[in-house]
Amino acid sequence: MRIVWTGIAALALMAPASAQTLGEQVKAEMPSLMTIYADLHANPELSFHEVRSAGILAAEARKLGFEVTEKVGGTGVVAAMKNGAGPVVLVRADMDGLPVTEQTGWPGASKVRVTTDEGVETGVMHACGHDTHMTSWIGVARLMAANKAKWSGTLVMIGQPAEERGAGARMMLEDGLYTRFPKPQYALAFHDAAQFPAGMIGYTPGYALANVDSVDITVKGIGGHGAYPQTTKDPIVLASRIVGALQTLVSREISPLDSAVVTVGSFHAGAKHNIIPDEAKLQLTVRSYTDDVRNKLLDGIARVAKGEAIAAGMPEDKMPVVKVDRTEYTPAAFNTPDFTEEMAALLKTRFGEQRVVQMPPVMGGEDFGRYGREDKSIKSLIFWVGGVPPAEIEAAKTEGRTLPSLHSPFWAPDAPAVISTATEALATMTMELMAR
Repeated sequence: MRIVWTGIAALALMAPASAQTLGEQVKAEMPSLMTIYADLHANPELSFHEVRSAGILAAEARKLGFEVTEKVGGTGVVAAMKNGAGPVVLVRADMDGLPVTEQTGWPGASKVRVTTDEGVETGVMHACGHDTHMTSWIGVARLMAANKAKWSGTLVMIGQPAEERGAGARMMLEDGLYTRFPKPQYALAFHDAAQFPAGMIGYTPGYALANVDSVDITVKGIGGHGAYPQTTKDPIVLASRIVGALQTLVSREISPLDSAVVTVGSFHAGAKHNIIPDEAKLQLTVRSYTDDVRNKLLDGIARVAKGEAIAAGMPEDKMPVVKVDRTEYTPAAFNTPDFTEEMAALLKTRFGEQRVVQMPPVMGGEDFGRYGREDKSIKSLIFWVGGVPPAEIEAAKTEGRTLPSLHSPFWAPDAPAVISTATEALATMTMELMAR
């Protein structure tokens, strides 16, 4: 497996002297952590199947003296360390990989293949970098255990399943995360980033990631011969009208000052050139930040679908069927603004102003937002750690090519830079919050 140190080594030259003590501890752990990372990367597991990954986290935490509970919310892990009076801090890592066949060319690339619960044979890859998240989680656990004399309180570290399905956080909360275990005053997590240099830290006060809803629309029609369309009610034409009209929800019904996305990602209908089918199927992804905008979009989709069907002369029993589960979705991740600014200032002191930058919010989804949403008194922060080697950024600019994104089969982060930076950043914040 390719292990790239150049990005983080260059950034370390900018680190102020105050970072050296903790930084040296991180550096000492890196060879062992990279061995764990290589194992996790080569052996990814899909959502709801993170048994081996959870076992690695649980075993590492137990060795450090954490009280470990497994199978929370499915395959979730909760590792708690009580160290006197003080606040409760939650640190989370997600564990699941994606149904993607790796094409990075790494010697240690994943060769795992599975048949999904839906019956699809596929490769499996940590194409979203959750292997760096889990490895950093272990790094933080080691640093916190080694520095118990410097902090007081309760540390609750969770390995979360099924982030990619938007279900894991909800499942752990429903399984008593805040009742069976100490409820946190603070919740922390990070995500590796494919859009800026390795070892850089990005933060966003307020909304950082979006609500994510999946909507399925079955557009009904009356099929027949393609040569005699007057005898049919063409669902392809009707579905096309719906697709076009849906674009006005964002452009004409949502304030230009609010962010929203309605994307039709799948349109399936018909089987032969000269047959008008009796139905068409649409699949949508819907993104927003606030609950108000989310509800306007979802209500609008149902209204537009029915309205276009009425305009096409469809009878009541052939109205489009719009399916969306308003409870099974990924809620927006909201970073508590004052807390985020406070932690950003701390990280700037630790890493230097050049490495810690404010980022605009994105329309990606992350169910970490549920931990703060469950109890609004919890101060919550998820931040970014860049994973792109600087040399690759320059090469892409020179060659006029686009860098791989998260979820790409070509996503190959500078793992040492991500893991060492995230481990030190999370440990720095956690120790500050529970400082004696």
